Amino acid sequence: MSDESHGKADHSHGPEPSHGDADHVHERGSTEERRYDRQGLKASTWVNRAVLVLVLIALAYLAYALSAAFFPRWWAQRVGDQVGGDLSAGTLWGLFYGFVFTVIPLLLLAQMRRRFFSWTWRFILLAVAVVLATPNWLTLAVVLGTSNAAHAGERIFDVEAPGFRAATAIGAAAGALVALILVGASMRLARRRRQVKDLKGQLSEREQAERDREQADE
Repeated sequence: MSDESHGKADHSHGPEPSHGDADHVHERGSTEERRYDRQGLKASTWVNRAVLVLVLIALAYLAYALSAAFFPRWWAQRVGDQVGGDLSAGTLWGLFYGFVFTVIPLLLLAQMRRRFFSWTWRFILLAVAVVLATPNWLTLAVVLGTSNAAHAGERIFDVEAPGFRAATAIGAAAGALVALILVGASMRLARRRRQVKDLKGQLSEREQAERDREQADE
């Protein structure tokens, strides 16, 4: 009786886990831990990015608020000092600023279509073009702005720089038209160069084929 009960007791404990099963359980546990670690790292990365975006938005809004409170009045005063209340001077300066600081940024932006420029250089060209158009941006901030500085700038334009705003708009339209014509002409010229190059390649291939044919006939 004691032997039988002892045998049944041993059987009730079941088979002991082998070393391979233990290793498998350990590997599965470590895999799940790595998965959880990666998920936690990814979540923390997105949280950091969200915080960075919020900080950048707050800084951009602060910079915009400070700019709107200062630059429109400052720019109107600089233009007023240049014009000195003369209508003809205001017209000439407006045409100059509107044309030059529109055509140059647009021609620079047109270079972004060049294939040899990387995306980094294209972003640099975009930033430089935006900076070069600063005088027109400032005039636009005075005309379309709703801050106290913008209203003060409008009054300064009315008194000290008559004709400047309308002339700037005309100059900007003329600059955009000239830039469009120059870019279109450049693209047509480049297309014709490619066509001439292709024709020269086809002609050389025909000449080579004729020479090969003559050599074969001989």
